[in-house]
Amino acid sequence: MDIDWKDKLNQLRGSFNEPDENHQNEIEEPEEKPKGQKTALTVVTDKKGRNGKIATIIEGFTIDQSEVEQLARELKNRMGTGGSVRDGEILIQGDCKTKVIEFLKSRNFKVR
Repeated sequence: MDIDWKDKLNQLRGSFNEPDENHQNEIEEPEEKPKGQKTALTVVTDKKGRNGKIATIIEGFTIDQSEVEQLARELKNRMGTGGSVRDGEILIQGDCKTKVIEFLKSRNFKVR
């Protein structure tokens, strides 16, 4: 055997660098990642200042206010309760913490 392993390796590397005839013009562009939530959300239950009634509060959003409002609409419909959006927080009436966490995780949000 007269072929050196370095020559064999260079031949192999060269075959990967040569463009394939069928895919000459195809250039893979990275997929654009959707803008979304980058930090984890905090879901807590609270009854302070609500006459003893429990509310579920979701805080820590970094997405647009319009997206937070849309998410609040979906949550209120899914939970069958009322709620509101204030200062980037979503308030859902009642103790729905586990259901809210499941819903947010199904929408690919990170939840603490």
